Amino acid sequence: MVSKDGWNHLLGKDATPFLRHEFLSALEDCACVGGNTGWQVAHLAIYDSRDKNPIGLMPLYLKTHSYGEYVFDWSWAEAYQQHGLSYYPKALCAVPFTPVRGARLLVGESDDADAIRIQLIEQLKQLLIQNDISSAHILFAEQETQELLLKQGFMTRDAVQFHWKNHAYQNMDDFLSQLNMKRRKNIRQERAQVQSAGISFRHIDGPSATQEDWTFFYRCYANTYYEHRSSPYLSESFFQMLGQSMPENLHLILAHRNEQAIAASLLFVDRSGAIKTAYGRYWGALEYVPCLHFETAYYQAIEYCISQGIDVFEGGAQGQHKMARGFMPVKMQSAHWLKDPEFSKAVERFLIRESHGIENYIDELAEHSPLKAGGLTL
Repeated sequence: MVSKDGWNHLLGKDATPFLRHEFLSALEDCACVGGNTGWQVAHLAIYDSRDKNPIGLMPLYLKTHSYGEYVFDWSWAEAYQQHGLSYYPKALCAVPFTPVRGARLLVGESDDADAIRIQLIEQLKQLLIQNDISSAHILFAEQETQELLLKQGFMTRDAVQFHWKNHAYQNMDDFLSQLNMKRRKNIRQERAQVQSAGISFRHIDGPSATQEDWTFFYRCYANTYYEHRSSPYLSESFFQMLGQSMPENLHLILAHRNEQAIAASLLFVDRSGAIKTAYGRYWGALEYVPCLHFETAYYQAIEYCISQGIDVFEGGAQGQHKMARGFMPVKMQSAHWLKDPEFSKAVERFLIRESHGIENYIDELAEHSPLKAGGLTL
């Protein structure tokens, strides 16, 4: 068991709030991972005999399914099954339920940093070989790690997300002025619908959020899953715990009508690096109001980013509809290593074809840019 200080002292410039010991341990303590969840905690650590704290870490889970990853490999598992082989368990280096790019090989600043990273990768491969594990998957790694993984025999898989960028906007109208007339008009109409429904908003920074605020947020979050006939991955105790352990990284947005809260969204905020980033993670409502989702999860968050000088707002996985709200496509990558050489070759051919499709998709998206002709690249 790695201590809080032992873990967090290895977080560098490419870390995110989701890699903090507080976040990952809350997942374990609140039984969101471990037990019968299909997420067996198996973090890799490298120690130096001269130091009680690790010198290298990899957040790692052994998975018995592919839920909660946002990189979909169900067809790979099916192919294994058709050939009488077991795809699960597989090794997954990622933050559970969190499609956010960041560090995956946690190594402190030292002359041996690259050697320690390679040692972590070799340990991961040995784990597969020694324990009859089919494959290793490192999701949403930052570019430096992705390049290193390719040199170590991993294969790249491309995906697309949609992010909003702040070009030193003074206010919402300043941002809207960069969009073409159709998109600008559409956003104003959507916002007007919410306003005419008598909806107002309250922003609550994490340190000011009460236990009752988190209870209400969870009702909204869970209701979104129930409406889709699904079960939430995360528990109320998880959010309550984060509200106590890392409130400086949290920001709640609550929607009210007639002084009654009816919807909520949650941002994670990282001001530690050169690029200040907000992550739109969860949203939910207790009743339906047209365009309330767009206002609560996107427009209020954009206004918050402008007022706080946040550089980037990541809106989460998928969601081409975000482009109409000023978000632009960003290529994300994951890395994969399959132990079986024949399946590895088959997956490699699939990934090459898929990559061409992603490139074509991005080209098609560019034809539907929300920007004015000759405007900024958002």
